[in-house]
Formats: sequence, structure tokens, C-alpha cells
Amino acid sequence: MLWVKAFHIIAVVTWFAALFYLPRLFVYHAMSDDAVSIARFKVMERKLYRGIMTPSAMVAVSLGLWLWLGFGFSGGWLYVKLALVTVLLIYHVYCGKLLRDFRDDRNRHGHVFYRWFNEFPVLILIAVVILVVVKPF
Repeated sequence: MLWVKAFHIIAVVTWFAALFYLPRLFVYHAMSDDAVSIARFKVMERKLYRGIMTPSAMVAVSLGLWLWLGFGFSGGWLYVKLALVTVLLIYHVYCGKLLRDFRDDRNRHGHVFYRWFNEFPVLILIAVVILVVVKPF
């Protein structure tokens, strides 16, 4: 099970790296006005979302379920963590919607929105790490 845990942590770190970087790309994309930059951001965003972010999320969730079923974790902290992971999955899907808006040249938000949007996964990460390590309840 330690191997499963190790690969779960690797997948979570990879997923969070992408969750931090994609909205940062949105910031720069929203600030761009030349066709070359816009085309470049569209490619970078698509490759990040489809090639790294979504596969790492799938691996992280799958291995997390394996750990849960294998170890039989329980307690209030776990249910709060699962709720936060669900919120993070919704955030992930919403990033995909924003990506499609940029792809179709329908972005309705400015760079300031994306700067604030980029901070949300940080709050989830802090809460999840505290829940898993401290297990406060």
C-alpha cells in the first residue's frame, strides 16, 4: 500500500501543479491581443488540460479510492476531505469550460478575474493537507 500512497501523492502534486498553472495561463491569455500569442496560449492550455491535468486528476482520485478501500480510513476529517476533493473536481471541470471559451474566442473575463480565480485551489490544498496530517476530528 505504500507504493499506492506514493503514487497517489505524486498524482496529487502533478494535478495541483496544473491547477495552479492553467489559470495563470488564462491571466496571460486574457491580457494578449496579438494573434500569435493567442494561438500559442490556446495550444498550451489544451495540452496542459488534456495531457497533464485531467490524467493526473484521474490517477489521484483512483488511487485515493484504492487507499480508502484498502485502509478503511474513517472519521469526520475524511468526509470533509472528500467534500473538498469534490469541490476541486468541479473547479477542474469549470477550468475546462473556461478553456473552451478561450478556444472559441468567447472569453468574458478579464485578467483580474483569473488572478483571483487562480488562488482558489491554494485554499483547498491548505485545508486538505491539514485535514490529512492533523486529522482534527
